Amino acid sequence: MLDEFVWGRVSRISPEAPVPVVEVQEESSYPGGAANVARNLRPFCAGVPLCGAVGEDPFADKLRGLLGAEQIGTDALVPFAGSPTIVKTRIIARQQQVVRVDREKNRGPVAEVTARAVELISGRMASVDGVIIEDYGKGFVCQELKDEVCRLARAAGKFLTADPNPGNPLDWGGVDLLKPNRSEAFAMAGRKDPGAAENPMEDVPLLEVGQVLMEKWHLTGLLITLGEHGMILFEKDSEPYHTPTRAREVFDVSGAGDTAIALYTLAVCAGATPREAAEISNHASGVVVAKLGTATLEARELIESFAHDAP
Repeated sequence: MLDEFVWGRVSRISPEAPVPVVEVQEESSYPGGAANVARNLRPFCAGVPLCGAVGEDPFADKLRGLLGAEQIGTDALVPFAGSPTIVKTRIIARQQQVVRVDREKNRGPVAEVTARAVELISGRMASVDGVIIEDYGKGFVCQELKDEVCRLARAAGKFLTADPNPGNPLDWGGVDLLKPNRSEAFAMAGRKDPGAAENPMEDVPLLEVGQVLMEKWHLTGLLITLGEHGMILFEKDSEPYHTPTRAREVFDVSGAGDTAIALYTLAVCAGATPREAAEISNHASGVVVAKLGTATLEARELIESFAHDAP
């Protein structure tokens, strides 16, 4: 996806309708969606190959240019003439989002696009340390693609994580770790969320949902992000592990989930234990929510976050 931001100020209400008039002061664009996961990885990695579907339009060209400028591999992007590149335009005034305009057309999975994606991923599997499946429910990630990526990752001995979308009900068996947020976890478990308890370790409905999902897909790991309550990690044959939020201030939570799965996967691939990876992921997420827009972080900021919380 392409994330566009229109920054401005509001000084009056429109005479045409009861809406604010935003006087544009600046415009910026960033790679979004799964591309934002790649952006979060890039400061810590020698290379990040990215696979996804894009349209054959100027927005795709702009997205490739932005990714190339950050040295993220774009040669595995699959052009799909039947669907435009997804663009989300956010209009922001006084550090508040006024409105978001989405341009997209979900046509569902297309056999030739899936086959080409599997071919491109297969050719790059030997050169990577880990694989992240990021599902935004836009039609690209389907059961066949997920199953083929799992098969390739298992055969190559690669660590595989996935960020699911309940609107796209897939069988997530075979991944090493699944990372939904709280609302997604309850939706996938088919349960109503009664609301968060102050202490996640005493939140019985949440703990039950974690066990339901672990058993449903025979997972070895499940990381549920909890917003202001941090994260909770479920592991096979271990007690749940909670890490409280590390955010010191919150300006924009958009993209925090991208940071969470990116840094968790990165940490495990670099040798961290699952609990250490959860702490690293949590600190990283705490850094990016203090920034406006589709944000990433640098190693220096991650180290400073740990230093700030050190006893």
